[in-house]
Parts: sequence; C-alpha cells; structure tokens
Amino acid sequence: MNLLIEVTRTVLLRPAPLLAQVEYSYSSSAQGHAPGPVFWIFYLAFTILMIAAWWKIFTKAGQPGWACIIPIYNLYVWCKIVGRPWWWILLMLIPFVNFIILIILVIDLAKSFGKGVGFGIGLLLLPIIFFPILGFGSAQYQGPAAGSLGPGAATSRPQPV
Repeated sequence: MNLLIEVTRTVLLRPAPLLAQVEYSYSSSAQGHAPGPVFWIFYLAFTILMIAAWWKIFTKAGQPGWACIIPIYNLYVWCKIVGRPWWWILLMLIPFVNFIILIILVIDLAKSFGKGVGFGIGLLLLPIIFFPILGFGSAQYQGPAAGSLGPGAATSRPQPV
C-alpha cells in the first residue's frame, strides 16, 4: 500500500514536462536569441519596398496613397479599386475563406491594371517582385475588373427592335 501511495505522490506532485518542451543548454547555440541586425535591416527594407509599391498602386488607381498604410481601410480601398463590394472585408475575417478572397482580390487587381491571371498568381506567390513591377512599372489602371462585364459586353447585348 505504501508503494502505491509513493507512486501516486511521485506522479501527481512532480511537475510533468509539457509536450514538445525543449531543454535549452547555455551553449553557443542561437536558440532563444532575438534576431540580429541583418534580419532587421532586410525586414525594414522589405517593408519600405512593399509600402512604396502599394502607395504607387493606390495612386495609379486614383485613390489616396496614404490609404495603403491604414489597416482595414486599405482593404476597403483595395475592394473599391477592383470593383468588389465593401462587405468583402468581412469575408476577410473568416478563417480559410480569407485565403480564397485574397486570391480573388489579387487576381482582380492584376486584371484592373490590364494584366492577366498569371500576373495575379505572381502577385500572390512572389509579392516582393510583382507588386513593385505593378506599382513602379508602366501598367495603367484600366478600371475595376469585377465591376464590369468584361470587354465587348456592350456590343454583345441584343439590340431592341
């Protein structure tokens, strides 16, 4: 009986290691240290490049450039640029749905600037390359891609007799 009590005390009173808990040794490993200055320099350069690219995209579309740095409002302006309704911002708050909405918005952004779906996929997969190309390149804003019926829509309707 004493053995059972001793085992119960040992199991219940001893702190149990958490799942995937790692014991760190105080050696020269980099685990547990903050990122170094090289990381922060690249992070700052990436952030400045992306803000500048989005700023140019917004100004090309006739919107205020500063809108790209305001959270939530930048999504509203983005939806306005591509011709989607404002309530798509609410869809961006739903997990997993937001990925689909993001893909649609990026492809619509490419189409709004006269680019194809392939360029939209590039915007999605390699944003550090394609957003500056869209912002600083020669692409001109063609109007909202989702707000129209596409090219030739006016001529394809039957005329009344």
